[in-house]
Amino acid sequence: MITFENALDAVSQLSIDQQEILIDILKKRNAEVRRRQILEECREGVAEYRTGVLKSQTAEGAIADLRGYLDAEDCVKC
Repeated sequence: MITFENALDAVSQLSIDQQEILIDILKKRNAEVRRRQILEECREGVAEYRTGVLKSQTAEGAIADLRGYLDAEDCVKC
């Protein structure tokens, strides 16, 4: 198994041009993985909506729910 450090060492042995190509490839692969994750989350949300787990609401209602959630959680990250 390759360690992160080994991978960095291997990449550092590539030419600058090869490193830039590798960076571009990795960015594109990461974008594709993220797109698949978003698609799956979207499908799950639609399925939950169709089964009644999620209910539609107005923007005002959603904002009120979020404010209530933040107030109840004491907003640790705020």
